Amino acid sequence: MDTLDTLRNELLEAVQSAPDADTLEAVRVTALGKKGRITDLMKTLGHMTPEERRSFGQAINAVKDEVAALLESRKAAFAEAALEARLTSERVDITLPVRPETSGTLHPISQTWDEVVAIFGQMGFTVAEGPDIEDDFHNFTALNFPPGHPAREMHDTFFLSEQEDGTRNLLRTHTSPVQIRTMLAQKPPIRVIIPGRTYRCDSDMTHTPMFHQIEGLVIDKAVHMGHLKGCLKEFVEAYFELPDVPVRFRPSFFPFTEPSAEVDIGCSRKGGELKIGEGNDWLEILGCGMVHPNVLKACGLDQEEYQGFAFGMGLERIAMLKYGIPDLRTFFESDARWLKHYGFAPHDVPSLTGGLTR
Repeated sequence: MDTLDTLRNELLEAVQSAPDADTLEAVRVTALGKKGRITDLMKTLGHMTPEERRSFGQAINAVKDEVAALLESRKAAFAEAALEARLTSERVDITLPVRPETSGTLHPISQTWDEVVAIFGQMGFTVAEGPDIEDDFHNFTALNFPPGHPAREMHDTFFLSEQEDGTRNLLRTHTSPVQIRTMLAQKPPIRVIIPGRTYRCDSDMTHTPMFHQIEGLVIDKAVHMGHLKGCLKEFVEAYFELPDVPVRFRPSFFPFTEPSAEVDIGCSRKGGELKIGEGNDWLEILGCGMVHPNVLKACGLDQEEYQGFAFGMGLERIAMLKYGIPDLRTFFESDARWLKHYGFAPHDVPSLTGGLTR
């Protein structure tokens, strides 16, 4: 027992005086490892009588438990001290500003779309939508495009594969089919605007195979050209955010309107810089006219009772004019630098009261 007491005192002293966790681990291995001093004593139990084995085994286990408990206590103390030292050395300075985060920007097409919807929404227009894939009736026939019209040809239109009945659907060449669908689906009075994608076989600096249009349609019993001109003048001044923009109607031709007109706005090109609302020059921005009686007839409306007007413009075109974007193709190149330059804050929703642009 004197030998066991001596061993106990030596091991407890070694554990208590260990200066760090590594030294403490070495003491643990020396005491309790496979070749440790207490382990060696346990191996001697096999050579003892049952009575000796019982009493000596209990004494060894008591020393083993005491040493193990002190080891765990010292180990926890070292761990707590290490954590405290780490917290002190790695302290975060909360007075520093946060790292800047990059924020996304709204594409000019989305911004222009929202601006136009906000303007016409104030005039009582609602938004109507339709499918990008259309049939011949909605895209051509109901809009008074006669057979053989150039717009029906392959060089202008993306036709899809022929169907079992011999007909061929197509990617809509304008958003006007939604006008037909609206007139077929509801009775006048009608006042809608129709934004959406359109498709034509064309590609250069001012044309792309896919682009965006927005059209307007008003059908009622007492609608005339004066209403059309007043509506478009209000739109032009609100969109360009100028108090008095000169507007003129120039006679033109569209199959689905009669009479038809191109709308020009006053501008200046002095010094190679385009300025809208001033100068003695003119710039075409959209087309319009009174809805053709054949279109009303195709939609089941009595042309003797109802009449209306329609207009349409390219969203990319008016965005280029307002925001000084020189090339139409850049709208679709997915260049992050371009978008950062021409983009808009995503949470600034356009409104006539709060301002269209920021």
